[in-house]
Amino acid sequence: MPGPGPAAGPRPVLRPMVGGRRRAAALTVAVVCSSMLVAPDLAAARAEPSPSTSQAVPRLDWSPCKPGSPYDCATAKVPLDHAAPAGRTIDLAVVRRKAGDPAQRVGTLFVNPGGPGGPGTVQVPQNYDSFPKDLRERFDIVSWDPRGIGNSTAVNCFDTPEEAQAWGADKPAGFPVGAEERTTWIDAYEDLGRRCEKRDPDLLRHVSTADSAQDLDLLRRAVGEPQLNYLGVSYGTILGATYANLFPDKVRAMVLDSNIDPLAWTNNASPSEPRTTTLLRMGSDRTAAATLNKFLDLCGSATTARCAFSAGSPEATRDKFDQLMQRLREHPVGPWTYANTAANAVSSLYIVHPGWTDLAARLQELWQGRTPKSPQYPPPPPVANPNPYLGEEQAAAVWCGDSPNPRDPAVYEGLAEDSARRAGDAGRYWTWSGEPCATWPARAANRYDGPWNKPTANPVLVVGTTYDPSTPHSDAQAMAKELADARLLTNNGYGHTALFNNSSTCINNFESRYFIDGTLPPPGTVCPPDRQPFS
Repeated sequence: MPGPGPAAGPRPVLRPMVGGRRRAAALTVAVVCSSMLVAPDLAAARAEPSPSTSQAVPRLDWSPCKPGSPYDCATAKVPLDHAAPAGRTIDLAVVRRKAGDPAQRVGTLFVNPGGPGGPGTVQVPQNYDSFPKDLRERFDIVSWDPRGIGNSTAVNCFDTPEEAQAWGADKPAGFPVGAEERTTWIDAYEDLGRRCEKRDPDLLRHVSTADSAQDLDLLRRAVGEPQLNYLGVSYGTILGATYANLFPDKVRAMVLDSNIDPLAWTNNASPSEPRTTTLLRMGSDRTAAATLNKFLDLCGSATTARCAFSAGSPEATRDKFDQLMQRLREHPVGPWTYANTAANAVSSLYIVHPGWTDLAARLQELWQGRTPKSPQYPPPPPVANPNPYLGEEQAAAVWCGDSPNPRDPAVYEGLAEDSARRAGDAGRYWTWSGEPCATWPARAANRYDGPWNKPTANPVLVVGTTYDPSTPHSDAQAMAKELADARLLTNNGYGHTALFNNSSTCINNFESRYFIDGTLPPPGTVCPPDRQPFS
């Protein structure tokens, strides 16, 4: 969510976020927007998609992504509209890393790294070492840039990179503070919607989660798998749940990690105007506040050698953070305003090691009145185009077309302040992250609103983390409850997604065994992290 993924390893692609060029390295729940706006006469679009098995299976002509690369790339052609397979086609960029031990190969594991807006052809290779060794050895790991994203046929509402940069130059960083910034923010996203509607309105209406689920089934057939092995994180959990209910007999093994509550995503399939945003229905504000407080408590319990921002105790460190945020309201440090810093703090909680240590150092620099150094990122993965255009409109097209949010920009100030009373700075951040949907011009033509309880061929494994700054553990509980046959595995740890934090051998072992032979963890299983932050 905002914006959709963070760290020295993976960095979350967050939108809206601190200025500068985003690097597609980690996953996240794209916090960009969530709403469906278009004329009321499009209500018929709520009808359940009807997957077709008569569509032509795309051909994947694999070749090395770059000379000497361990990754293979291919392009799949799929229908823009699955209900009209003879019409316009679009391209899906696909990447593969073959099983490390071909003699023990089980099959193909499809991975969606979240977002919406996560380019799998970049993020999965970038984070390949985070996958449990048994999965790397025994599965071909395949990912793709979903329709509308990255290296696939992408939503792009600007003629040049310079035009895109100019659009965002004057927009408040993080979230708007004060009436003037609110007006600037709202006007900027209204302008973005107008630009997008002019460029390719048909594409905007066909980048839904249901569209991508139907793409995924075509990709499954293209690699010759009779049933699907799938690992989806963050937004990828809603994609997985949608697939499981459109193609329930095709589920061999499915792990959903860091979940979005399906009823929150769809506003319980209500036909009425939503009273609040997707992210607030999910509880993203509360879980971000709880995770930020845990970060400050653990930091305050450590020495400054372990956590640079420590004030010697949890209480003193929380007070220090509050003082810093109050000071930044009046006296920004270079580009580091109050809102920019609050947004960065939430996004930096996604990846614990080394993200939390880096965040503490950054906060200490600001405390001392110094502009933090620019972060250092790992080199790009050996793929053909590791830096595709990832404008905010890509995540917005999926989120805003698929998930209901209030359409009146004027209500967001009140929602933000209500959220701030229960969740502090994180509440304003998560609330305003949904506002771009208020003026988004397109609604998905092909949406899935439920039911979520169609019996699947095999049970689904749902993973939830207790201190997740984006998708709360309660959403994982909700997902496990909504699906017809699911088992909840709790990661009693920190950060957004167990996969990309790769911090629990216990979680890795249960996931590997489940994918290899279908064995589920015992009911009520709780896994500890291998180490605590700042330890």
